[in-house]
Amino acid sequence: MVTTTLPIVPLRRNDLPVDTVDLARFMLGKYLVHDLREGRVAGRIVETEAYPVGDSTNHAWPGRRAYNGSMFLARGHAYVRLTYGIYNVINVVSEREGTGAAVLIRALEPVEGIEWMQARRPDTKPRDLARGPGRLALALGIDLGFDGADLCTGRGLWLGAVGRKPAPFAVTTRIGIARETHRLLRFYEPGSPFVSGPRKLLSAG
Repeated sequence: MVTTTLPIVPLRRNDLPVDTVDLARFMLGKYLVHDLREGRVAGRIVETEAYPVGDSTNHAWPGRRAYNGSMFLARGHAYVRLTYGIYNVINVVSEREGTGAAVLIRALEPVEGIEWMQARRPDTKPRDLARGPGRLALALGIDLGFDGADLCTGRGLWLGAVGRKPAPFAVTTRIGIARETHRLLRFYEPGSPFVSGPRKLLSAG
């Protein structure tokens, strides 16, 4: 894999669908970019999960709390949380301001700044640098300080696109949850080696 400089255009809030499931599909093929002092790191989004309004696994389900307040910002903001007490993960807020819901970014295909990702995850093959939500946050240098960040500014940590052609997608149930396990709310790019999860789940899509 070769690090490249792509003509990534920032996504603006008006580009984002005002619906959690629609946004989860829309984000496939888009880019998550982090402009560091050392240079740019970026990955193409190949896997997402939707946590819509009314879903009991949605962290906003209990209502607005101190820990989930960023979920109630306008769509296109970041909701970063700590999972298992170890890993940070990044979600994209997905509804109108005041309504709590988000899309989890589960996996990226690294496209820029791979050397900086490998510095954070030594002895890791490019395929595994951002394959899984905890891995990708570590590889891109995303921590809790980014909770509530606006991802539609084209600066710092941001979302972007190259072209307008929608990416192909397949859909399965979500990973690692104990409730709402029947819902088809995980979207991924078929055939991508950068997608996370068990192979049997991929084949189910």
